[in-house]
Amino acid sequence: MPTLDRFLEMMAAEKGTARSTLSAYETDLRDFFGFLKNKEPQSVASKDIQDYIITQKHLAAASVARRLSCLRQFYKFLMSEGDVKEDPTSLIEAPRYRRKLPSILSEKDVDRLLEGTKAWGGSEGTRLSALLEILYASGFRVSELVSLPFVTAIEILKSDKPFLIIRGKGNKDRMVPLTPAALDALKEYLKVRSGFLAKGKESPWLFPSSGQQGHLTRQRFGQLLKELALKVGLNPTHLSPHTVRHAFATHLLRHGADLIVVQKLLGHSDISTTQIYTHVAQDELTELVEAFHPLAKGEAAG
Repeated sequence: MPTLDRFLEMMAAEKGTARSTLSAYETDLRDFFGFLKNKEPQSVASKDIQDYIITQKHLAAASVARRLSCLRQFYKFLMSEGDVKEDPTSLIEAPRYRRKLPSILSEKDVDRLLEGTKAWGGSEGTRLSALLEILYASGFRVSELVSLPFVTAIEILKSDKPFLIIRGKGNKDRMVPLTPAALDALKEYLKVRSGFLAKGKESPWLFPSSGQQGHLTRQRFGQLLKELALKVGLNPTHLSPHTVRHAFATHLLRHGADLIVVQKLLGHSDISTTQIYTHVAQDELTELVEAFHPLAKGEAAG
């Protein structure tokens, strides 16, 4: 379908949409137009979309909302190109659903993990310490962390301003500061980095690996975190690189950080994505009151 190809090309070229997201868009749109027996996009009416949404009841509400979002973006593109005069998605309501709140790491949990990297010992422990300190200090996506360029580390250590410039989703750059603890961990790691290089080889990556990607993989880092969780007595099923990113955001908000600032640090294009962390903080406060407030326990104040 020519219009579908043009839409995907625009999303890739102008918005820098990730390849996996483009693939999901293509699958969703082909499924929709397959349901309509390849009806032309210009002749699609709101009822067609409503009928399609009804057939998606077997999917989770979040999946249905994602498919509707894809259709909205597609028709927004067609409107901008002058291919259609009216947007058939404008009157369609997305199904309501509550986002699953992320697993929560307390500040004490993070301290235990960081102490655990020191007890791990050796170059592996030093590398894991640097990874965890940088992740907790920055809130990077795991893909951004493991693919940090080596030159970036050198530049930040030479600069009197400890900021990393990261290119994230949509090819958008953002500036993220590092804490003194993260910088110290980075310095210690650089002393042992050569041990992770193949003999006589150099690497453009800060965290090199002999694997196909050339740098530490997301999966291997996730495995290391789960091993670390076991060592310090935390549930490994509740720990992942993404959990540490959640902790970064939640702990900042708990200590009074502005939501807009946290949004920029995380690289979220939509603030509603960041707002989920305010719900986490609110839930924690509710649990705290219920656990310790005398009236919440039904006790009389003395």
